[in-house]
Amino acid sequence: MSQMVFNLSKAMSQDGASQFQEVILQELELSVKKELEKILTTATSHEFEHTKKDLDGFRKLFHRFLQEKGPSVDWGKIQRPPEDSIQPYEKIKARGLPDNISSVLNKLVVVKLNGGLGTSMGCKGPKSLIGVRNENTFLDLTVQQIEHLNKTYNTDVPLVLMNSFNTDEDTKKILQKYNHCRVKIYTFNQSRYPRINKESLLPIAKDVSYSGENTEAWYPPGHGDIYASFYNSGLLDTFIEEGKEYIFVSNIDNLGATVDLYILNHLMNPPNGKRCEFVMEVTNKTRADVKGGTLTQYEGKLRLVEIAQVPKAHVDEFKSVSKFKIFNTNNLWISLAAVKRLQEQNAIDMEIIVNPKTLDGGLNVIQLETAVGAAIKSFENSLGINVPRSRFLPVKTTSDLLLVMSNLYSLNAGSLTMSEKREFPTVPLVKLGSSFTKVQDYLRRFESIPDMLELDHLTVSGDVTFGKNVSLKGTVIIIANHGDRIDIPPGAVLENKIVSGNLRILDH
Repeated sequence: MSQMVFNLSKAMSQDGASQFQEVILQELELSVKKELEKILTTATSHEFEHTKKDLDGFRKLFHRFLQEKGPSVDWGKIQRPPEDSIQPYEKIKARGLPDNISSVLNKLVVVKLNGGLGTSMGCKGPKSLIGVRNENTFLDLTVQQIEHLNKTYNTDVPLVLMNSFNTDEDTKKILQKYNHCRVKIYTFNQSRYPRINKESLLPIAKDVSYSGENTEAWYPPGHGDIYASFYNSGLLDTFIEEGKEYIFVSNIDNLGATVDLYILNHLMNPPNGKRCEFVMEVTNKTRADVKGGTLTQYEGKLRLVEIAQVPKAHVDEFKSVSKFKIFNTNNLWISLAAVKRLQEQNAIDMEIIVNPKTLDGGLNVIQLETAVGAAIKSFENSLGINVPRSRFLPVKTTSDLLLVMSNLYSLNAGSLTMSEKREFPTVPLVKLGSSFTKVQDYLRRFESIPDMLELDHLTVSGDVTFGKNVSLKGTVIIIANHGDRIDIPPGAVLENKIVSGNLRILDH
């Protein structure tokens, strides 16, 4: 097989040998097809149907992967989006709300992307089950938000979780605790695709199981998989039959992604009478967001461009805050009828993200993924809305966790809002070192969360602990050198300070 790959790469580098190249690609596709058929034969009758759908989906993706060459955008065709294609949120909000906001809300379904594990923060199980505020998890806060909406407006907005095979079992166990909440909760699973060997491009799985030595053979193929999985689950049709019209999709770890009534009203009652099929919330880039995907105009349509698609020579230009001023928050509002139409026409076009991984045993594999926002170009009358930064509050690290646990935010009915006591609306820049990466280590190092209302910038590195009721203001940098330890004493007020060396507070 390695001979075939050698020939394949050789063929790809010789323009004149396109026929030969075509033969090689066909051979490779045939080999993959045979491998997938072998895997399918190991499925039980109970697993067969959904495994077949998954493997068919993978085959389509793999076929496209073989057809595409190089970066998927022609940089010369990228233009700034026209002014009216990205509306300022203030303009949307200024229209106010209609009297019948309840009937508008009843057309909505909230979908949270819940496929991720908490491993990057040192936690086992689904990330959505990590405690983020007053013992509440991401999932608790989400349920509280929607329950509050349903009670306030006497509506029936359901919550749908898109799980992955990594998170499904643990999530379902926990859902029982919400049985008495005024929120109907549904789940569906995103697909399970086989990882492929980087050299042979063949699946590494030998059968359908994903335990034991097969654990690393499968992966969830990115959130772009939502369209096919939601459709295949039957939920899409169910909601359309119930009269629902839009889904609001966001990452479950984005605590700013709450249902916004002004955006929903804009969708349901557009000022020009022409409904949008797809709205992407974008927000202004800061220096911290240079890698985020941006909205561009490409061949006459709005298009999301991610850093992985940019030719190397133009990466710095892509990162520039002056040329591309906004990035995608991954808060998306999408028409259910449009998803159904495009899915049935097989017309949802998303660029393939090739994600290389090295498994525990050292094997190099590739996983093919897609991103939900990339489908924007397939929908009619798409729109970007430039929203306040407060709608983008992702918790990816313990540095983010420190911000949302602190008195910078107040919690009300599951929603976090910036405290009125903070003089300026920007969020401080927080960088906690590697001693704080895991949630349990981070919690152990703070006896209580410091007062951060007047903080601009915090950097902590090395073996550092914080006593109770510490107050941090301005720029604070605390660096314990290797072998040293710094204990910030209880009640300490650090304002524009650099602390380094060794500081131990001992009980006597």
